[in-house]
Amino acid sequence: MDCPQQLAGGSKAVVPSGAGPGRVPGSAGGDAGVWMNGHPEPAAAAASAAPWKEERTRSIEDDQMNLPSLQAAYSAILRGLGEDPDRQGLLRTPWRAATAMQFFTKGYQENISDIVNNAIFDEDHDEMVIVKDIDMFSMCEHHLVPFIGKVHIGYLPERRLLGLSKLARIVEIYSRRLQVQERLTKQIAVAITEALQPAGVGVVVEATHMCMVMRGVQKMNSKTVTSTMLGVFREDPKTREEFLTLIRN
Repeated sequence: MDCPQQLAGGSKAVVPSGAGPGRVPGSAGGDAGVWMNGHPEPAAAAASAAPWKEERTRSIEDDQMNLPSLQAAYSAILRGLGEDPDRQGLLRTPWRAATAMQFFTKGYQENISDIVNNAIFDEDHDEMVIVKDIDMFSMCEHHLVPFIGKVHIGYLPERRLLGLSKLARIVEIYSRRLQVQERLTKQIAVAITEALQPAGVGVVVEATHMCMVMRGVQKMNSKTVTSTMLGVFREDPKTREEFLTLIRN
């Protein structure tokens, strides 16, 4: 019987009991992702990403130092749009927009090792663990407008477990950057693989992109789905199907 656990923010963890069909020993480290359309990525791509070892590219001090130039840039944008940044309603808008953009991209200030090093536990557990419906907010790097959706994560541990909330924190770190959804999906999966060395990892992201809703083709109900499957999730169809079935239910 599956045992759901409610997490903060509405996400849910599901830990299936019993052996489950079709599980075979495997390593997640050697394979890269495969998208929902079945096109595989080269194995070297996942290894070269190595997000577990990435350094921060921005600090809190950088934000404070760069805020005046960001504020000036937003003032220039308002003028370029034909507005007057000195009118009452816009007086504080450049500052608000600059600080908001810094918050939207605060993932550049964070490092995966900071959040997982003290949250990996040795446990006699080798059954699939799933955290689904993790809320995700990110910024399209092509248009600087949001894309919003949910992330579903599953992994098959090799008797090492990661604190459930840390999976949501990993999503937060990579989504709070300028992104494309395909890269975001892979970064989450590779980070979990590098940190935990499980038998396999599966990540599915479903999102609505404002660059398709508010501009361009303006398709209000479109949704983009991407996935990355590593290790046994990619190698064994039954394990992959169990994961996909559980996140749908």
